[in-house]
Amino acid sequence: MKRTPLYQVHKSLNAKFTEFGGWKMPLQYSSIVKEHLAVRTTVGLFDLSHMGELEVCGPGSNELMQKLSTNDAGRLTDGRALYTLFCNETGGIVDDLLIYRHTDNHYVLVVNAGNIEKDLKWVETHNDSGAEIKNVSDDTALIALQGPKAIDVLNPFVPERDVSEIAFFRFVLGEVAGILTIISRTGYTGEVGFELYVDANDAEKLWNALYPAVMDAEGQPVGLGARDTLRLEAGLRLYGMDMNDDTNPFEVGLGKFIKSKGRQFIGKKALLAAKKKGIAKQTVGFQMLDRAVARCGYAVYQEGEHIGNVTSGAPSPSLKCSIGFAIVTSQTISEEDEIDIEIRGRMHPAKIVKVPFVKN
Repeated sequence: MKRTPLYQVHKSLNAKFTEFGGWKMPLQYSSIVKEHLAVRTTVGLFDLSHMGELEVCGPGSNELMQKLSTNDAGRLTDGRALYTLFCNETGGIVDDLLIYRHTDNHYVLVVNAGNIEKDLKWVETHNDSGAEIKNVSDDTALIALQGPKAIDVLNPFVPERDVSEIAFFRFVLGEVAGILTIISRTGYTGEVGFELYVDANDAEKLWNALYPAVMDAEGQPVGLGARDTLRLEAGLRLYGMDMNDDTNPFEVGLGKFIKSKGRQFIGKKALLAAKKKGIAKQTVGFQMLDRAVARCGYAVYQEGEHIGNVTSGAPSPSLKCSIGFAIVTSQTISEEDEIDIEIRGRMHPAKIVKVPFVKN
């Protein structure tokens, strides 16, 4: 398994490790619940260096971004980031990602860890505009600060600016603790926060600078366990569980990220046809009505009829109950409707609820 530049730091903090997307990553340091609640109430420090970064630059980059992206990359200006999807010709989701525009014809794509090689091949295969493409994942480290105290923790390390002035989905190049850093106002938790991109050789120095400040703010280092429960509470989808090459954006509640007017992109024809025909499946949020936990793959029933399957599920530390997503075929299902989820041969009651489960 691959290891991030911070692997030895995690070992020194007695992290419990897990495999994720081919990487050996910290699952937790203390407990998932403690780390989760720290992000909701104070601040959490994350190592996300397993994520992939693909640099696209040179003449033709603008055209390539528009060709690949379901969202309108043409409306990006320098210093802005965009959440988007890559879709295949049938409308299935190749990956979900962020596009960062640095300057005209210079972008960085931040892709899911398990899809780095797949996405690189996808971009290269469809590059008929002459753009230069480089996989800079191994050279890049990503550290995130998330939570209500993230601004207070980060500000003393960025003397040349007030980081609270960086707008959501904007980024700047500056120094953090004397280290050249891309400071991005983005995150995957539903909280105020930043994602900090640095040279992989500077990762340990940056972590060691931020860690004492995080602990002084009563925060925690946070592993992948709490990252998953945080994103689930915030209603954010996870590639490989809630979506894949065989699901389209409408089925997983991401139709708003398809901007088709006046532009062409891969998958547009299939997506417009699917929308016109009517979407046969939809993703819904549910809350368990007993103490059971519904996990990925569990069958969902409505009035005795099998209507779909759970895609993500976990206990919610904030709500003190279990929650999740399911893809279902019922088009009449609505908020507060009751369903049953089969768990180890027994039916357990749940109800459909509005997403996000927790909104700040």
